[in-house]
Amino acid sequence: MSWGQGVPALRTRVYIDGYNLYYGCLRKTAFKWLDVLGLFETQILPTILYRAAPEADPATMALHPDCAIKYFTAKIIESASKGEDSVSSQAHYHNALTSHCGGRLSFVMGHYSLYKANQHIVPADDPKRWPRDCDKIQVWKLEEKQSDVNLALQLYDDALSGEIDQVVLVTNDTDLAPALEMLEARCPQIVRGLVIPTRKVGAGGDLEREANVSLAKLAHWVRRHITEDELRASQLPDVVPGRRRASIKPHSWYAKPHHLATMLDMARPVLRTDGEILKWARQANAHLGGRRPIDLIETDAGAVEVFDYIDAYIRGQLDKVGDRDGLSSKS
Repeated sequence: MSWGQGVPALRTRVYIDGYNLYYGCLRKTAFKWLDVLGLFETQILPTILYRAAPEADPATMALHPDCAIKYFTAKIIESASKGEDSVSSQAHYHNALTSHCGGRLSFVMGHYSLYKANQHIVPADDPKRWPRDCDKIQVWKLEEKQSDVNLALQLYDDALSGEIDQVVLVTNDTDLAPALEMLEARCPQIVRGLVIPTRKVGAGGDLEREANVSLAKLAHWVRRHITEDELRASQLPDVVPGRRRASIKPHSWYAKPHHLATMLDMARPVLRTDGEILKWARQANAHLGGRRPIDLIETDAGAVEVFDYIDAYIRGQLDKVGDRDGLSSKS
């Protein structure tokens, strides 16, 4: 049951419904550049208190050393994307995760289907009218295909393999309830964990989405939300080295993309590439009170401090050829 010595650990694999994770936790946030391996290994699993029996000690959980996470998603269709950089941003993110996690993460790809469909219109003057009595209009319909089926099959196949003791499903999609039901019936020895990909919002800390009862009742334990602090602590480096080229966090994924663009434009006369600038920005800067420029530009006031520093440095130092001591990865 364990790869190490001491108390046996549950050999664990995480199955992520990428669509649910994005819309439940990441959309309209600055946390899209998410290190999912780090999130579960260092943030979520250590918080889970699960006992196989009331009198038993809490179980320890160890992610599988070879394939810890299976990530189920589909490539965005450019003609239906909401942002001009959506396709390239997704590709950069997938490449970054692959490089950063190595063989411990595996993508299982479905696909999107885009087609024209006839839909009934809800009349404004009679919103309770039955659909059959309403007029129709032709619309574009976008559907993700195969991801649910792929996840269910992989979940069941892995449970039968004998390689794992626990599956952790990251979704709030009731379409996956039958897979958990089959797992409960055929592989009762497998521990079933459920993480609902949703965040607490507002002053009262209300959940954006409640856990679906049909899923929760089939799990041995349920984590009902992911916190913003956990997401913030589990971000990939802004630049992730790769075999051929580095993957750089998309500018539109930062909290304040316009501040980032300004910082890059201002610093290019000294640090020639975006990669060099981002490396400098990730370092604590003595001239900025030991704070990191990349963190400061997340607020308007902090961005002004960074811009003023860069401007002052360039005005004072550009005449010194080759002198980068003030604005460098060491400063």
